Amino acid sequence: MKNLYDAKKAAVCESDLDLRVYTSNLLGQSDELVLHGGGNTSVKTMIDDEEILLVKGSGWDLVSIKAKGFAPVKMKTLLEMATLDKLSDSEMVSGQKAAMIDKSAPNPSVEAILHALIPYKFVDHTHADAVVTISNSVNGLRDIKKVFPNFLVIDYVMPGFLLAHTIYEITKDLDYSSIDGIILHNHGIFTFDNDARESYEKMIDAVSQAEVFLAQNATLQISTTYKSSECDMQKIVEVLSKAKGYKVSLNINQSPLASHYASHENLREFASRGVLTPEHIIRTKRVPLIMEDTNLEAGVAKYMKEYEEYFKEYAKDEVMLNAAPNYMVIKDLAVISFGKTPKEAAVVNDIVTHTMKAVLQADKLGGYKSISIADSFAMEYWELEQAKLKK
Repeated sequence: MKNLYDAKKAAVCESDLDLRVYTSNLLGQSDELVLHGGGNTSVKTMIDDEEILLVKGSGWDLVSIKAKGFAPVKMKTLLEMATLDKLSDSEMVSGQKAAMIDKSAPNPSVEAILHALIPYKFVDHTHADAVVTISNSVNGLRDIKKVFPNFLVIDYVMPGFLLAHTIYEITKDLDYSSIDGIILHNHGIFTFDNDARESYEKMIDAVSQAEVFLAQNATLQISTTYKSSECDMQKIVEVLSKAKGYKVSLNINQSPLASHYASHENLREFASRGVLTPEHIIRTKRVPLIMEDTNLEAGVAKYMKEYEEYFKEYAKDEVMLNAAPNYMVIKDLAVISFGKTPKEAAVVNDIVTHTMKAVLQADKLGGYKSISIADSFAMEYWELEQAKLKK
């Protein structure tokens, strides 16, 4: 993982927030760390004699975030919220919004309370591919602890208040100077420091450690000789547009990685094992449409029926989303992502591309294993994640 920190560029930063913007942009420049709104960062500072957490606004991209993309929230309120036994999503959002000293700023990240709990000035959180690849394997906890012996490792917990309160309880008596960071199993990694450069470089060093582990234990051999074949794009557009209720745009991936992935012998089981990191599910759904024959209409109908069954099994009072797939894997041919626009389809493809590599590498570590189906449903239908798509 390349360290992009430039002391000369950092030297022109005049405030804590300027430094926070600079190192956030550095994190965002690497797709291997964050993708399309993923991850979050913060800085604690004093404003009008009050301690304020400036935290990434929900849905903003780290690569392009500016000062106006950070929400200023009163630390006192966030720390009080962490101690509560229960707090609904809507209560958390309204409470954080009420504690903002600038009501025109974006809504704070869903991880704002957790950022407040960590007793360091700068806090960085990413969904680093290398870290979640190791984590999302059958031996994930063992290997993560092996690679990161000085990190606090937290079993998967639903993001937001539940995660923050869990960490509050775990760290009540923790000496934070005794750990190098926090690993959220199946989710991501936190680093922190009172210096912006140190926090950023701790992230780069930690992810580099994970990359070294993968290079030593999960090397991929992917052929570059796969032949590209034609897809009946018009047929796919027609069938998926009917299922989605709008004309879809396609992103067709026949790269060596996608071709290798699509050529797997037990494709349906292999490619249907869940998302790489929880928030990806709002873009990709939990699993793709797998096509191993030429009957596209029947394949889409079967997928939608299975999605409806999945919804009925786990739903309480939610309203079902459109049941059509967000991407498909065609046996021995291609991986195709769908969206309302070419840009939206490209976003899905980006996420799927990173997931494909992670799945292949995790299998080298004993087998890929995502969060449970129940946890996946909870994330897919989490009102705070759905709000990102509406924005």
